[in-house]
Amino acid sequence: MLREIRPAIVFIVALTLITGVAYPFAITGIAQMIFPYKAQGSLLERDGKIVGSALIGQEFASEGYFHGRPSATTAPDPNDATKTVPVPYNAANSGGSNLGPASKALIERVQGEIEKRKQENPWAQVPADLVTTSGSGLDPDISPEAALFQIPRVAKARNLPESQVRQLVAEHTSDRFAGLLGEPRVNVLELNLALDRMAAR
Repeated sequence: MLREIRPAIVFIVALTLITGVAYPFAITGIAQMIFPYKAQGSLLERDGKIVGSALIGQEFASEGYFHGRPSATTAPDPNDATKTVPVPYNAANSGGSNLGPASKALIERVQGEIEKRKQENPWAQVPADLVTTSGSGLDPDISPEAALFQIPRVAKARNLPESQVRQLVAEHTSDRFAGLLGEPRVNVLELNLALDRMAAR
């Protein structure tokens, strides 16, 4: 009996060491050598302090900043453990709203977002990604159209020419990967940091 159990235990311990210790350490080490920025979480700094990650969105409320997509992430209600409260871009609870296209709550929320956006730029069509949440609720990027839509508000709040802000958006627009995969996009945090650098000049 012991002779039958011993090989099984040795096998489990060996696999645990290989897949649970050696493999993760090896992959982490290789990533640190080849892609150190990405391996560290694509962290962005301002004045030597980490202000966020290029991979996870943040909520920007100021009129002088570009705003990202709405986020449907939540967190436990501190006053009632059976309920949740909205906490945008909560990486600990990634997910969408799970509301279908026929949901009354979703339709009302999107219509409310559209009306709010139209107040800042009444003459332009509101881009879909400014009023709809992503599947993860953490999307750090918006479409170039969504960034262009916000230029009048941002330029006015910062007392900058719209042409200057438009140029900044163009400089921070990433194209499709290899010209084929994905869609053109603008990282909101990187763009807002560039705005701050421009104001500091």
